[in-house]
Amino acid sequence: MQRSDVVIPVAALAVVMAIMLAELQRSRRNERRLRERGAVEPEGDVYRALAIVYPGMFVLMTIEGVLRGTPSVAALAGGVAILAAAKVLKLWAIESLGPRWSYRVLVVPAAPLVSMGPYAWLRHPNYLAVFGEIAGFAFIVNAPFSGLLSLLTFALLVRKRVAIEERALGLSNPESRIPNPGRNR
Repeated sequence: MQRSDVVIPVAALAVVMAIMLAELQRSRRNERRLRERGAVEPEGDVYRALAIVYPGMFVLMTIEGVLRGTPSVAALAGGVAILAAAKVLKLWAIESLGPRWSYRVLVVPAAPLVSMGPYAWLRHPNYLAVFGEIAGFAFIVNAPFSGLLSLLTFALLVRKRVAIEERALGLSNPESRIPNPGRNR
């Protein structure tokens, strides 16, 4: 095992975890503000599972990456590009939602749906960005097996989460029930 076999995956994990911690702080600050505004959290959310699985996926991929060794230059460069693009999309989604963004599904009754930024084109850009984070990271650390497992696991969890989120938005925002492709969360 070469030094780079460990350094690249561990350094990538440290960067991703630092960003996750910053996002968590922002989320908690926004959660307090949302609850003060009367936000409600729907029943059945998969938040607790995601709170464990989301960071756990990156740890698992790091372990596989250490065991498999350094990725090719092309895989590393492609992974960095995918991860960077995903982070830009995620930050754009977070900024567009402003104080309404959090890791939890919290909906302020009667608040209008956000239809600016990436929400003008995509219903759930934040989740698309997370798929990109997972895929990009898997390339960076050379973890194809746990990367694929992570993508599939996240897809199962986000499928349930989107259904809960859509239901909560529909109940709190009757206008969201009217089909309009330009009108998004």
